[in-house]
Amino acid sequence: MIQPTIRLFAATALAFALMAPVQAADTKPANTLQSVAELEGKAPPTHRTLDIQTWNTAEGARVLFVEAHELPMFDLRLTFAAGSSHDGNLPGIASLTNAMLNEGVAGKDVNAIAEGFEGLGADFGNGAYRDMAVASLRSLSVADKREPALKLFAEVVGKPTFPADAIARIKNQILAGFEYQKQNPGKLASLQLFERLYGKHPYGHPADGTAESIPPITVDQLRAFHAKAYAAGNTVIALVGDLSRKDAEAIAAQVSAALPKGPALAKVEQPVEPKAGPSHIDFPSKQTHLLLAQLGIDRNDPDYAALSLGNQILGGGSFGTRLMSEVREKRGLTYGVYSTFVPMQARGPFMINLQTRAELSEGTLKLVQDLLRDYLKTGPTQQELDDAKRELAGSFPLSNASNASIVGQLGAIGFYNLPLTYLEDYMRQSQELTVEQVRDALNRHLSADKLVIVTAGPKVPQQPLPPPLAKPAEQPLGVPEH
Repeated sequence: MIQPTIRLFAATALAFALMAPVQAADTKPANTLQSVAELEGKAPPTHRTLDIQTWNTAEGARVLFVEAHELPMFDLRLTFAAGSSHDGNLPGIASLTNAMLNEGVAGKDVNAIAEGFEGLGADFGNGAYRDMAVASLRSLSVADKREPALKLFAEVVGKPTFPADAIARIKNQILAGFEYQKQNPGKLASLQLFERLYGKHPYGHPADGTAESIPPITVDQLRAFHAKAYAAGNTVIALVGDLSRKDAEAIAAQVSAALPKGPALAKVEQPVEPKAGPSHIDFPSKQTHLLLAQLGIDRNDPDYAALSLGNQILGGGSFGTRLMSEVREKRGLTYGVYSTFVPMQARGPFMINLQTRAELSEGTLKLVQDLLRDYLKTGPTQQELDDAKRELAGSFPLSNASNASIVGQLGAIGFYNLPLTYLEDYMRQSQELTVEQVRDALNRHLSADKLVIVTAGPKVPQQPLPPPLAKPAEQPLGVPEH
């Protein structure tokens, strides 16, 4: 699965409009809403100032809560240190455990669970990544909807039964996915990239496991992993919505008490520097996938704001970035080229990825390396930095415009132990950055000579790159195959 740690801090989820202020309890009109789906499709507010309240439950779960009465609903998100970095010698067990949460509880199979949430107009969600696993609930806040939805959610997350038929079915789905990966050169390149970048480090193995590791996993091993990794002390509870502090405390206590008892798991250790250089996967296609990476930063690195803004200029946006301008718009070599930092509990990767025509792959790879080298040498221009700051200021309100985006922010703030003022701090730090600060931060963490490079495509005779055009190409030469 795709590691979502940064996505939590660049939320662009569908926002919900602010409705008229909720009236006092004795004059509040009857709530006729039957589902949270009825609240979708509204325009977001322009900005919301977050008053984050925090406390710990009796079982040791950390709670972050934002009271928001604009809509008669709430979002609940549990974030566990239960990602694939905690697989140990059972690659894939974290992903399989998370997938099994809503497959069965006492007296209910997967269909009954789905019908239970649907009948209450509530939404359940879950996912597992490298650092973390999550489970979420969105429900109307009126008591006759909220209370049964919370009861079912607490059972699903805290007391899954791991039915044998469901285990077999989910395993078969995972194995079928592995077969599909064999036909996907981009996925094959990504798997090899992480293996080369991290080696034996917990981030190095595939988050979903392997065709060899999944079949032997037993129900007892799943139960043991759940008891350890889904413990209350290993959990951050994020709550946002139409709830009082008293309501939020009761919800957090109910959910925390339903989880296994246990402490937080140890944090992942830092990886060692990998060996730089290229490797190639021979694959019959017209396109060659190019992936370039090196170790970046962990989520608490003080250079995070400078690196984020610097990457936005290099290749983190869409059109107008250095990479898009030079590789696509001026030369038409690719449909898209992107760069990203993915900071995690330990140092996550910095990556550049693109695909291009196979006969132009070597020249394109050199061009991308030269562009990175030049950018590290000169840093952004003042105009590029000003534009990036303006774009950030314009998009920043979306990060806290909806309950869904806020609950993701709270989960990440709690999981990575960031200050409660993180969002405001990040915005302020970003707007104060100078060209020199961005350039120096980039050079502290990146080097064009330390790239781990993986390519996947056919071995064909190479052709020279076309010269850059005075105006953008209307049709890129490297449009991906469909």
